[in-house]
Amino acid sequence: MADELERRFEIAMMSIYQRAFTEANYRASRFHQMLCEHGGLETARILLYSPTVSEGYTALWERNRLDLTVEAHVLDPQWKDLFNESERKIAANRLKEYGYQFP
Repeated sequence: MADELERRFEIAMMSIYQRAFTEANYRASRFHQMLCEHGGLETARILLYSPTVSEGYTALWERNRLDLTVEAHVLDPQWKDLFNESERKIAANRLKEYGYQFP
């Protein structure tokens, strides 16, 4: 079950990459490279535990598309079993700091 959830999360992360390009005109090359090297779950954790936001996060903020960030996806209830409370709190706080309007 966990493997299936991780597989679906990886597909969702690849979707972020594709949607950022088609919907926000942002090619997240470094994010794509991280996905290929580390997979979706590990990439999300690397980005969450980084002391600063990524270049891609900033680019999406500038385009008013924080909904396409890893942080927004981490908070999606369908992924709650993949992330602990601390990781979800990091994501929520980062989004709040940048003025994200939660759905």
